[in-house]
Formats: sequence, structure tokens, C-alpha cells
Amino acid sequence: MSLNAHATSPLEKTGKVIRTIIADDERLAREKLRNLLASETDVKLVAECSNGKQAISAIRLHRADLLLLDIQMPDMDGFEVLNELSAEEMPAVIFTSAYDQYAIRAFEVRALDYLLKPFQVKSEIKSGPSPEGRLVIRAKGRVVFLTLGEIDWIEASANYVRLNVGKESHLFRETIGRISERLNPNHFVRIHRSTIVNLRKIKELIPVNSGEYIVVLENGKELSCSRGYRAALEGMIEKRS
Repeated sequence: MSLNAHATSPLEKTGKVIRTIIADDERLAREKLRNLLASETDVKLVAECSNGKQAISAIRLHRADLLLLDIQMPDMDGFEVLNELSAEEMPAVIFTSAYDQYAIRAFEVRALDYLLKPFQVKSEIKSGPSPEGRLVIRAKGRVVFLTLGEIDWIEASANYVRLNVGKESHLFRETIGRISERLNPNHFVRIHRSTIVNLRKIKELIPVNSGEYIVVLENGKELSCSRGYRAALEGMIEKRS
């Protein structure tokens, strides 16, 4: 999980410290978000709040740049918090919630992102991320909830990755290195510096003279596995056989 937004935003890296507030009534959720922020060198956590009223006061006091905002809190929900703020006070907002039904409304109020709980911070990833984690993607006017295990293969595309799922593909604002950290290493393997493939979608491996493989997926798509990644692919195939 990353704090990179899915669209152009005021939080593009400029060298400026991003003053950030966490607003969530769950202590464990605040702790996980705090751990996530610790890996972002240009982010400074200026306040933690357990309810909406505290969040409004902290935003006004610290003139926050970014707000990680829970939707369901005991006194005010996240949308009510935003309604209390003027345009001048409004920070960039990333909603956090255990419920995906609020995503469309969140993007209607121009949220940068919508993170579904439970969060997968790095400590959890190292212990074995779930293949059933989900991404929330805005695509062609829709909000798509994509289960990671559905992905056939991933390719780098400038500052994005392209997630290929069946006959569809979705652009997601993330580097291929960061997205690989969110994937289950028992199910996904990098076969090229710009390509990750779902092992469960592989139909055939065809050796070629250069020491590379052509990886053929179940849908007929052919991908190149470069020599530098061949050993990792072979190791994963042997492990699964």
C-alpha cells in the first residue's frame, strides 16, 4: 500500500514536507497508518485524532496538507468532517474504511484515494500477504474493486502499472516495485524488469535460444521472461510442482 494518489494531486513530490493528520477512532488502525507513514520520508505526522471534532480542530491548528480520514466515527462521519471545513482549510484527503460501499461518494468529494481496511503495511507483507487483497481503481467513470488474485499479469507504464485482468486492463498509479510488495510471493513472480505474472495463469513455458523463456498464459498472451529473472521463475515453478 502506498500513499501515491491515483490522479494528479497537490501531493506530487516536490521536496516539501507534507503535514499529515490521522483521524480514526480505532487505535490499531491509527497505529498501522502511523507505521505506513514512517516509510514516507517527506511526510510529517502532526496529529492523531480519535473523532471528527478533534480532526477539525487539528486541521485548523496545523494547517494540514493531508488527512487520512476514517469514514465511520462515533461523533461525526468523515463526510460530516469535510462539510465543516472551508475551501481554504481543506487538506487533500485519503479515506480509510472497512466498507467499500462509500468509495463512489468518496471520489465525488474529490478524495485522492480510498484505502480498505485491514491495511497491509510492510510488517504484514513480510509475514505473507493475502492473494485476496483488493485495490480500488477509478476507471472510465467507474469505481472498480479489483481482487489481486484476479490479475493475469502486470506491466510497468511510466509512473503507473497496467493491471491486466481477462479482457480488461486498468492503470494504477504505482511503481512496479511497490505493487510487487502487495502481491503474494507464492502466486506472483517478476519475469522482467517491467513485468509481473500470476503463476496460476501460466499455461506453458517455451525456451528460446537466447536463454530466455516465452511465457504463455491461459488466455493466449505471450510474455518474455528475461535471463535475469529466469532462475526465479524456474524456482517458483519447481516449488509449485
